[in-house]
Amino acid sequence: MRCQYCGYLESRVIDSRPTEEATSIRRRRECMRCGRRFTTYEKIETAPVMVVKKDLRREVFAPEKIKIGLLHACQKRPVSVKDIDAIVEKVEKAVYSSGEDEISSRRIGELVMEELKKQDEVAYVRFASVYRQFTDVGSFMEELNKLVTENKLRTLPTEDAQ
Repeated sequence: MRCQYCGYLESRVIDSRPTEEATSIRRRRECMRCGRRFTTYEKIETAPVMVVKKDLRREVFAPEKIKIGLLHACQKRPVSVKDIDAIVEKVEKAVYSSGEDEISSRRIGELVMEELKKQDEVAYVRFASVYRQFTDVGSFMEELNKLVTENKLRTLPTEDAQ
């Protein structure tokens, strides 16, 4: 494995463990030249799933694109990189476990928003504003009102509690 710091090709594995979802192996490595440590992940090679975009173009599913979008949405929010990686992993698992050769970008976006809403509502609204391409304040407010209504419904006492 090539060292990300000096480019040397030889490293030794210091630690190996499965990720939380057990979909990959995390390896901690140390470069044999510069001594710096870095992390690599080993995953099962899967058959490519094609993403059908809005304009009907197709491209290979790339979980790293989801992570980039989440990093932007979660900027300056109390969402850790570990939380973001967990969301990406859940979405990736859902995409591959669907058994389909193709999935729409809309479905992927919905999966991401579903997970992000549980994590941080502000980041969710940020992501949704880009994903749903809000064109005016009205559509933005409509999404916020839905979120407020859902929160109110979650906090209402149930009949069982009475």
